[in-house]
Amino acid sequence: MKLLLPMALLALCAGPTQAAKLSPVEAALQKIDGATWLEHVTTLASDEFEGRAPGTHGETVTVDYLLQQFKRMGLEPGNPDGTYLQTVPMVGISSHPTLSYSKDGQVTPLKFGDDYVAWTARMEKKIEVGNSELVFVGYGVQAPEFQWDDYKGVDLKGKTLVMLINDPPVPDPKKPSQLDPAVFGGSTMSYYGRWTYKFEMAAKMGAAAALVVHETKAATYPWEVVRNSWDRENFTIKSKTPLPDFPAVPGWLQGDRARDLFKTAGQDFEALKKQAASRSFKPVPLGVKLNVTELNAWRELPSHNVVARIPGSDPQLKNEVILYTAHWDHFGIDESLPGTRTQQIFHGAQDNATGVAALLEIAKAYKALPVAPKRTIVFLLTTGEERGLLGAKYYARNPLYPLNKTLLDINLDSMNVWGRTRTVELRGMGKSTADAIVTNVARTQGRTVHADSNTDQGTFYRGDQFELAKAGVPVIFLGRSVDFVGKPANYGRDKLLQYATQRYHTVNDVVDPKWDPRGAVEDIELLFQAGYQAAQGKDAPQWKEGAEFKR
Repeated sequence: MKLLLPMALLALCAGPTQAAKLSPVEAALQKIDGATWLEHVTTLASDEFEGRAPGTHGETVTVDYLLQQFKRMGLEPGNPDGTYLQTVPMVGISSHPTLSYSKDGQVTPLKFGDDYVAWTARMEKKIEVGNSELVFVGYGVQAPEFQWDDYKGVDLKGKTLVMLINDPPVPDPKKPSQLDPAVFGGSTMSYYGRWTYKFEMAAKMGAAAALVVHETKAATYPWEVVRNSWDRENFTIKSKTPLPDFPAVPGWLQGDRARDLFKTAGQDFEALKKQAASRSFKPVPLGVKLNVTELNAWRELPSHNVVARIPGSDPQLKNEVILYTAHWDHFGIDESLPGTRTQQIFHGAQDNATGVAALLEIAKAYKALPVAPKRTIVFLLTTGEERGLLGAKYYARNPLYPLNKTLLDINLDSMNVWGRTRTVELRGMGKSTADAIVTNVARTQGRTVHADSNTDQGTFYRGDQFELAKAGVPVIFLGRSVDFVGKPANYGRDKLLQYATQRYHTVNDVVDPKWDPRGAVEDIELLFQAGYQAAQGKDAPQWKEGAEFKR
């Protein structure tokens, strides 16, 4: 599918003219083209692709498009069974919950979507949590390395946990106005701060349900993102037994409704929140009972990861792999929204049509090399990222190539669409020796590398690379630089804020004619060269001492 773009935009996107006597890598870089990248983005984010939800016509169209692109480029099927697909057995569960809490006979019902969201990852027609005692467990963290335990051995089986998002904010004893960098990474969100960890802990404690309190500043995204993510059909990997990732009923509680709940309990939310920032905190029974009834329907669906490869050219090294990942999925269509069908589609232009298009451009550049890299290059386009990194999780548990032979994962998600930058931000910087590869390539571009300036958002734990990292594979995952060439000092931060508050996980994430693809092209070139150096290099990237993912 070829889309026609305005001539001015084509001129803007076009790469430099061919120079004489280019090296093979330089010639391959010439194949990375902003106009083609934008055509892919525009196609994937079009109405025809229906928001790319797993298990829908949008998946069928998306997967077919990706297959055709890989075949057209001449890439081999990436699945050893001879196909371009890895089937991911998923279940789509539609939950219809009613929820209320009561104290001393007074019942307070809450409105689904506006006041709370709740769902289940279990294939059960009806789930009831009746008269479950609500217990505030602070940040819900159990971290022996920081001498931190919010549970203190309290029996929480069958109860409902109320939990705060993010890490406990521990002041620096030397600088009380700042957070202690030695505990939970200071201002950098650790995995303990992610909602996924908190639900895992609730399941481990035997809780019947768990409600994470949403606060926009702490979560780093508005309530609308939570509602759009969880108030519809949700997905999980098919399993014969309950997954250890969730209690029977996981959910979120809107911040103001949480304050109302604590007031009903005779407690001050802010006072308890302050207490929760201390190691001495103990679980606080609220004296309030929760009642939840969920009526659930589900469908089993075989979704798909799309995978292609370029076999390595070195007989000794071709069994080792450099992996590129990007998720193709988004949120599909919400017919309950007002407006036309176009206005009901979550087009997912920046998240993550831009990353998928970038991966295709990188694949094209590799294919242009006269001799393939020494190590095999694998391109993995995953499903279900928006629903809990499901495609990457499944691949990490069912790898098509041995993970101990996978030297590096380079993940592409939400590329820079606002122009060239002076700096490169690297998420997870300091965790592996792959940092040096990025730094060296960036230097050739006249750019410097810095740690992610938005580490408080926990973005390292919110992308597919996290599942590969947990499995022991070093990763490269770029952040979003705010230092733009030729723009005012506040330009980058304003753009990021606007995206986070107005576009992220909403129907407003569409292609903008004001986008400047030159920044994306520069990052695509960097990630191509980084992967190529790792594929050719003598020493494989390694986790550094102290990294939580060290094998």
